Amino acid sequence: MKQTAVEFLAEKYNYITWLRNRDEISAGTADEWRDKFLKEAKEMEKQAIIQALNDGKGMALGTIENKSIEQYYNQTFKSE
Repeated sequence: MKQTAVEFLAEKYNYITWLRNRDEISAGTADEWRDKFLKEAKEMEKQAIIQALNDGKGMALGTIENKSIEQYYNQTFKSE
């Protein structure tokens, strides 16, 4: 079964916390890794949403109209 973005991020954050508690990585490294994994999780979530839309979920709701899937995603979910 495929791992969700939330499951991925929780696993990575727990691992970072474990390493920090054992003083195996610095606080700076932990922060860098958290940022990296957060970006990966956001991309995973984006791809999951786009895939669901491509599979037809949401199309039946009439919410996409004439927009591309990428445009719909960016207008609906993009926060940056």
